[in-house]
Amino acid sequence: MKMDVDLLHSPVVGVAEEEEADMNDWKLPLAFMKKRHLEKIEGSKALAQSWRMKDRMKTVSVALVLCLNVGVDPPDVVKTSPCARLECWIDPLSMSPQKALETIGANLQKQYENWQPRARYKQSLDPTVDEVKKLCTSLRRNAKEERVLFHYNGHGVPRPTVNGEIWVFNKNYTQYIPLSIYDLQTWMGSPSIFVYDCSNAGIIVKSFKQFALQREQELEVAAINPSHPLAQMPLPPSMKNCIQLAACEASELLPMNPDLPADLFTSCLTTPIKIALRWFCMQKSAKLVPGVTLDLIEKIPGRLNDRRTPLGELNWIFTAITDTIAWNVLPRDLFQKLFRQDLLVASLFRNFLLAERIMRSYNCTPVSSPRLPPTYMHAMWQAWDLAVDICLSQLPTIIEAGTTFRPSPFFAEQLTAFEVWLTMGVENRNPPEQLPIVLQVLLSQVHRLRALDLLGGFLDLGPWAVSLALSVGIFPYVLKLLQSSARELRPLLVFIWAKILAVDSSCQADLVKDNGHKYFLSVLADNYMPAEHRTMAVFILAVIVNSYNTGQEACLQGNLIANCLEQLSDPHPLLRQWVAICLGRIWQNFDPARWCGVRDSAHEKLYTLLSDPIPEVRCAAVFALGTFVGNSAERTDHSTTIDHNVAMMLAQLINDGSPVVRKELVVALSHLVVQYESNFCTVALQFIEEEKNYSAPSPANTAGRRLSLRRISRDLKMELYFSEHAEPGTLTPVRDSPAIPRLRSVNSYTNIRTATTTRNLNKSLQNLNLNEEGGPAAFSPGNLSTSSSASSTLGSPDNDEYILSFETIDKMRRVSSYSSLNSLIGVSFNSVYTQIWRVLLHLAADPFPEVSDLAMKVLNSIAYKATMNARPQRILDSGSLTQSAPASPTSKGTHIHQAGGSPPMPSTSSSSLTNDVPKPPAREQPSTRPPYTPTLGGQAPHSHQFPRTRKMFDKGPEQAGEDGDEPGGHRNYISAALQTGLCDWSAKYFAQPVMKIPEEHDLESQVRMERQWRFLRNTRVRRQSCSITQRGISRLDDQIFINRNPGVPSVVKFHPFNTCIAVADKDSICFWDWEKGERLDYFYNGNPRYTRITSMEYLNGHDCSLLLTATDDGALRIWKNFADQKNPEMVTAWQGLSDMLPTTRGQPSTSTHRAGMVVDWEQETGLLMTSGDVRVIRIWDTDREMKVQDIPTGADSCVTSLSCDSQRSLIVAGLGDGSVRVFDRRMGPNECRVMTYREHGAWVVKAHLQKETDGHIISVSVNGDVRFFEPRTPDSINVLQTVKGLTALDIHPQANLFACGSMNQFIAVYNANGDVISNIKYYDGFMGQRIGAISCLAFHPYWPHLAVGSNDYYMSIYSAEKRLR
Repeated sequence: MKMDVDLLHSPVVGVAEEEEADMNDWKLPLAFMKKRHLEKIEGSKALAQSWRMKDRMKTVSVALVLCLNVGVDPPDVVKTSPCARLECWIDPLSMSPQKALETIGANLQKQYENWQPRARYKQSLDPTVDEVKKLCTSLRRNAKEERVLFHYNGHGVPRPTVNGEIWVFNKNYTQYIPLSIYDLQTWMGSPSIFVYDCSNAGIIVKSFKQFALQREQELEVAAINPSHPLAQMPLPPSMKNCIQLAACEASELLPMNPDLPADLFTSCLTTPIKIALRWFCMQKSAKLVPGVTLDLIEKIPGRLNDRRTPLGELNWIFTAITDTIAWNVLPRDLFQKLFRQDLLVASLFRNFLLAERIMRSYNCTPVSSPRLPPTYMHAMWQAWDLAVDICLSQLPTIIEAGTTFRPSPFFAEQLTAFEVWLTMGVENRNPPEQLPIVLQVLLSQVHRLRALDLLGGFLDLGPWAVSLALSVGIFPYVLKLLQSSARELRPLLVFIWAKILAVDSSCQADLVKDNGHKYFLSVLADNYMPAEHRTMAVFILAVIVNSYNTGQEACLQGNLIANCLEQLSDPHPLLRQWVAICLGRIWQNFDPARWCGVRDSAHEKLYTLLSDPIPEVRCAAVFALGTFVGNSAERTDHSTTIDHNVAMMLAQLINDGSPVVRKELVVALSHLVVQYESNFCTVALQFIEEEKNYSAPSPANTAGRRLSLRRISRDLKMELYFSEHAEPGTLTPVRDSPAIPRLRSVNSYTNIRTATTTRNLNKSLQNLNLNEEGGPAAFSPGNLSTSSSASSTLGSPDNDEYILSFETIDKMRRVSSYSSLNSLIGVSFNSVYTQIWRVLLHLAADPFPEVSDLAMKVLNSIAYKATMNARPQRILDSGSLTQSAPASPTSKGTHIHQAGGSPPMPSTSSSSLTNDVPKPPAREQPSTRPPYTPTLGGQAPHSHQFPRTRKMFDKGPEQAGEDGDEPGGHRNYISAALQTGLCDWSAKYFAQPVMKIPEEHDLESQVRMERQWRFLRNTRVRRQSCSITQRGISRLDDQIFINRNPGVPSVVKFHPFNTCIAVADKDSICFWDWEKGERLDYFYNGNPRYTRITSMEYLNGHDCSLLLTATDDGALRIWKNFADQKNPEMVTAWQGLSDMLPTTRGQPSTSTHRAGMVVDWEQETGLLMTSGDVRVIRIWDTDREMKVQDIPTGADSCVTSLSCDSQRSLIVAGLGDGSVRVFDRRMGPNECRVMTYREHGAWVVKAHLQKETDGHIISVSVNGDVRFFEPRTPDSINVLQTVKGLTALDIHPQANLFACGSMNQFIAVYNANGDVISNIKYYDGFMGQRIGAISCLAFHPYWPHLAVGSNDYYMSIYSAEKRLR
C-alpha cells in the first residue's frame, strides 16, 4: 500500500482530533487475527538433530610403547648440552637405567589413568617387533569394536623413515629394528588412536594415510577379482576412523630446552596444568607476578578433581576454555567426533590445543589427523593467562600465611559476557562464544541458578538455539539436574526442558529411562507453581506419552490422569489445552489408561471443555475424547455405552464457529467409525438406498421431477434443480456470457473448492449389481465426478472417482430428515450410528474446505466398504477365502472360513470386512480405469497389530486380489491417516520465542509502522469527509465510476478507508478501485450453486481488512489477501445459521428478493449479529468463535435487515411481515424484545439504528414509506413517502442522506427532510443508456459516495459535486 504524498505533508491543523481518532483505532480489537487464522495448522518441520552421538565410544585398552634405551643416545640426533632430560617428570639419569625405564613407564600409566581410569593399560618398555605385535593383537582382540590407544615414545631410537617405519630393538639391544606402520595398522585395527612423541613425527602421519589408501585400493581390486589372495580373507576395518596425534611436523626436531621436559608433547597431553603453569612462569609476563617460582608451582594446594581448590579450579577453567576454543573453531561434526564421542579422546584433544600453543613457541608444530585449524592465537587463551595470573598471585600468601583461597571471577565474567550477547545482539549473528562455558558452570552450585536462567534465555531464541545447545552437549547436564530437589531450579528446568522437547521429542525415552518424568509430575501436582510452569510441565509429559508405550505406562503409574483432571478447570487457557492434549495422548492406543480414565469419569469432566471460550481448548478436548473412543481393544457393553455417550456429546459441536474444532471433530468421529465399522456400513447402505429412491421435492415447488441417481449424472441433476427453481426476475447471472472473465484461482490453506468445469457432465453412474443376474443396483463406486462448483477438489489423484459425490451427500443431508440437526442430538428413536452418520453428512457440506474434505474421506470409505460388502461373492478356486455376508450391526467381527472347512481363525478386530475383497466381474466395469476405492485403512482389518502396508485411498479392487493376504494395519490406519496436526501445531508455541516482545508491540517494527500509517490514513479520511458532509450536500449525481461487473451485482460494500469496493454476484466477489477505475480481483466464494451471497461486511476495516460473506444457506466465510497481488485465502468459515434453506416464505408479491442471510458487525465488541430466513437473531462472538446468544424474533416471517448499537446493546430488526422489532441483548430470551413497530404494511427493505446515544431508528418498506422511530416511544415520530417498488435502500451514516433504488430503473437520493436532491435514470456519457433495474446500492461510510449495482451487470458510483470534493 503506497503512502499518499499529501498525507505526508498534511497540515498541522486539527492535530488534537487526529490524535484522538488515532487512539480509538489503537483500542479497537481485531477479529480473526490469532495465530490459528494466520498460519497453517501443522507442526514445524523437524530439524535433523545431529547432536545425539550415534556411536558413543570408549577407549578400553592402552598400549604404552617406550623406546628410551636410557643412557644411549640414537645416532641421528645430536643433543645440546645441557639438554631436555625429563621423561614423565623423572630424570632417567638419577637412577639405574632399568629402574628409570620402569619408573617412567609406571608414571606414564598414572598420568593416563587421570583421564581414563577404567582402561586396560599394557606397558611395552624397549620392545622388539614381536613384542609390539603380540601386545597390539591381544589388545585389539579384547577391545572388539571399541577404541585402542597406541602411545609411542621414540626418544631412544632413530627418527622415523620416509618409507613409513618407526624403530624398536632386537633382543640383545645391539641393533635398531624397523617396524612398518603398515604392519602396525594391521595389528591395531580400527578404531584406534595413535600418539607419536618423537622427532619428525609428521612423517608417520603421512605414511599412515598413504598405507590406508593403499589398503582401500587393494580391497577394491580384490572385490573385482575373486582369485585375489585378499578376496578369501575377512574384510579388515577401514583406517578412516583412526586418529593420530604427532609431536611435530615431518621436518622438525623436538625442542631441547633444558627447562622443559624431553617429552614435552606427552606432558602437554597428560599433565596439562603442570606444564601450562611452568610455561607461564618461563614467560616474561610472569615477572609481573612477584614471588612465584618454579618450586612454588609444585606446591599449589588441592586436587585436580576438586573444583573448590586452586588446582581443581584451574583444571576446571582450563577444560572450559579449551572446550570453548574447539567449539568456536572446529566444524560442528568434527567437534562432535573429537570432543563429545569418547572421554579420553576429548581430553587428549583439549590438551592438544595447549600443546600447539606451547610447542609453537619453540618452533615446533604438533600435527593431528584429522587436522585442526590453528587455535594457538585464539582470544580465549588470554582469559586463561588472566586466570593463571590471578591464581598464582595468591600463592605466596596462601602457602606462607595460610590465607584462604579466593575463587576466580572467570566464570562470573563469562556469564556476564553471555548475558551481554543475549540482551544486546541482533537477530542474525554468530552464536555466543561462551556457550560451552555456560555448560561447565552448570556443574557449580554457586553459579548454577544464573547459568540456567541465561541458558533458558538463549534457548528461547528459537529451535536453532536449542539445536546449538544440544550440540555443545547440554543434554546430560540438564538430565542430571532433574535429580536436584532445589525448588528454585524448578521453573528454570521446566522451561529448558519444554524448549528441548519442543524441538527434539526423541528425548522422551531418555527422560523415562532416568525417571525424569517424575520431576514434571511433581511440578504439575504442585499448586503453588505458577500456571505457566505447570503448562510447560504438562506439555513435557504430553511429549513423554506421545506414541511411546513405556512413557504411557510410567506416567499412568505416576498418577498423571488424576493430576490432569484436577487442572481441567484452571483459569489459564494454555494449561487447559495441554492438559486435554496430554490426556488424549496417554490413553491413545493404551487401554489401561482409558479404563483409568473411565474410573475417574475423565470423559465427563472433559465435556465442560467442549464449551470453553478458547477454540484451541475446545479442540484439545475433542482430540482427547476422540482418542478416548478410538482405542482398539475388544469392546464390552459398558465401553460401547460410554462411546455412544461421548459421540453424542461431540455431535453438539457440529456448528462450532471454529473450523479447527470441526476438523478435530471429524477425526474424533472417524475413530468411532472405525470401532463400529459394520454398524456404520449398515447405516450407509440404508442412506444410499433412501437417497436413490427419493424424489427430490424443491422447497418452493413440490411438483419436482424424480431425479434418479442411476440415470442422470450429478451435474445435469443440479442444472435441472435450478431450472425448476429459477423464478422470473431472480438475479441469476448468465455464467456463460462472454463478458465473464476467468475466475482467479483461490488458495485456501488446502485446495479451496474451485469453480470447475463440467468435464464429467456426461459420465453415467455405473451400477454394481447386488446379484450377478442383474438385480437391483447398489450404489456405484465407479467413475463419479466431484467436479462441481460446490464440491471439493479432494487431495487425491483419483478425486473424480469418489463413491459419494458432494451433491449426493448434500442431498442425503437434506432429505434424511427435515427436522433440525440440533433436534437430532437429543434422545432419538434412531440409533447413535444413524445420528453420527447425519453429523458426518452435515460436516461433509461444511463451508470450510478442509473440514468437508476430511468428512468426505470418512463417508466415502464407509460407503465403499458397504457397497463392496453388500454384493454376494463368487466362490473362487477352493484354496481362496470367501467373503462373509455383512454382519448385523454389532461390533463383533465376522470370521474367515476357508473353503476346505478348516476351523475359523479368531478375529482381532471388530469389523465386518474380511481380508479379501474379490474383484468385481469384468462386465460390471465399462470404464478402463479401475473404480476408486477410498479406504480408511488397508484391506485387512483383522490384523491391526501389524505395520501398515498400504497407502490411504489407494486403487481398490484391482489390488485387493494380490494384497488380500497382506497384513494392512487397518485399525492404526485411520488414526495415522486422518490427523489435523493440531497437537504438533500447538507444540510450536514452546519452540518459538516466548520472552521476546511481539512484533506488533515493538515500537520500531515494520508491522507497527504500517499500522501507524493506516491509522493516520483513517484519521485523514474521517476528517476530510466530515468537512465535506458538514457543508451540506445539495446534489449527489456526479458519476465518478462505471464498469461492467463480471456477474449481476447482488451486494456492494465500500471499504471504509481505502479506494476499494467489493461487489458480490451470486457466488463470486469482484474488487474495483473506484478512484483509478480498474478491477483489482475477482474470485469464487465457494458456496454451493443453489445458494447466493446475500450480505457482506468488512472486518477490521481500520487495520488489516478481512471480508465476510454470508450466503442464504446460512454459511459465513471470511477472506484475506484480496484486492492485492496475493491469492485470496479463506481465513475461516462456519455455519452461522442452521436450517437456512433457500426459501420464499414471507415474500411479498412486489419484490423478487428473498431475505437470505443478513448480518451486522460490531468492531468494538467483536460480535456478529446474524439472521435471515429463520426465527432467531443469532449472535456470534468472533473472539471465542462461538454462538453466545439466540434471540427469538417472535415473528412468523424472515428477518430482512439488522442494525445494532454497541453503546446501548440494542439490536433493530426489520422483518418480512413489515414489523420492526427492537431487542436489548442484555436481557433474557423471553423479555429481550423491548419494542415492536407494525406501521409498515409490507416487507422491510432496511432498518437502521443511528449510532449516537439518542440515535433514531429509520426503516423503509418496499412500498417506499420511510419511518423514523425514537426507541423509547411506541409510534413513529416522522414519515416520508418515497418511490414505490423499492428494491434497495441505504442510509448514509454521517450525511443524513438516503438513497432508494427501484425496479423501475431509477435511483432517488433524499435528504433528511425527505426532499429529492438527485434523480438518476441514465448513465453518463454520449447516448447515456437507461440504467437497469437496481439490484443493490450502498453509501460509503464516510465519503458522500453512492455505489449502485443493476441487473444489466453495470456497477456505478455517484458522488457530490466536484467543487465540494
